[in-house]
Amino acid sequence: MRAPHVTALTGVDAAVSGIPFDTATTYRAGPRFGPEAIRSASALIRPYHPVHEVNVVESLSIVDYGDLPVSPGDTERTYRQVEEALAPIVDAGIFPAAMGGDHSITLAELRVLATKHGPLALVQLDAHADTWDEYFGQRYFHGTTFKRAAEEGLVEPAASVQAGMRGSVYAAGDLQGARELGFTVLTSDELRALTPEQYAAAVREKVGERPVFVSFDVDFLDPAFAPGTGTPEIAGFSTTEAIAFLRALRGIELVGCDVVEVSPSYDGPGQQTALAAANVLWELLALRALAR
Repeated sequence: MRAPHVTALTGVDAAVSGIPFDTATTYRAGPRFGPEAIRSASALIRPYHPVHEVNVVESLSIVDYGDLPVSPGDTERTYRQVEEALAPIVDAGIFPAAMGGDHSITLAELRVLATKHGPLALVQLDAHADTWDEYFGQRYFHGTTFKRAAEEGLVEPAASVQAGMRGSVYAAGDLQGARELGFTVLTSDELRALTPEQYAAAVREKVGERPVFVSFDVDFLDPAFAPGTGTPEIAGFSTTEAIAFLRALRGIELVGCDVVEVSPSYDGPGQQTALAAANVLWELLALRALAR
């Protein structure tokens, strides 16, 4: 996106930050290199969005805020570091957009945003619900993020929609656990039966006027389109489908977003996963620009 790399927040509308952390992964590591790959791929993106008819760069003063501090090997310390780094952005009313990093980092983002906005509506596009209670005794990792967020009151499950879940699971209750927390869960088969407009209508019915956080895990995409991720699941969505779902969300009260789980070492020779992630981020920034 060629946004200027600055840490001064005067006159800034949106700050894009990298969170290069992957200690909380469980299968293929490497999302710590995701922010660098997404930045590189984003150089191809141009300012004008022809579908939304908005010049994103003219509507939003966007900066690359750089990578936030993390502590490899220490998830909870990393949370504290990310929260401290994001707080001045959110306090200043600046839109935070993050590049992961594994999906555990979203919890820190939600903590900061909920301090300002109260419980958020979550719109999650992901192959996994990430609502386990623990994994090998660990309560903080990329598969427990949204259970912790619900427990801490950071999100309102009844106003939230998780979509794209698919693949094998450990037990019959894995997805049921998300529903028991109150989340609306659309499996990949259920989502595929909807048009983008029907999906967006279902989201709007749930989120209402609440502030919304959109979290996009690149494993929402089929590995044919995004091989560079830590926990790939077949029978996913194309980039065309994903972009259509995002564009249909026009008009939601978007207050923050992230794109996570890009693992460049598993990407294809054309870096298609990083390119997809960069464009997803651009679509989310365009949604924010429309609200200006």
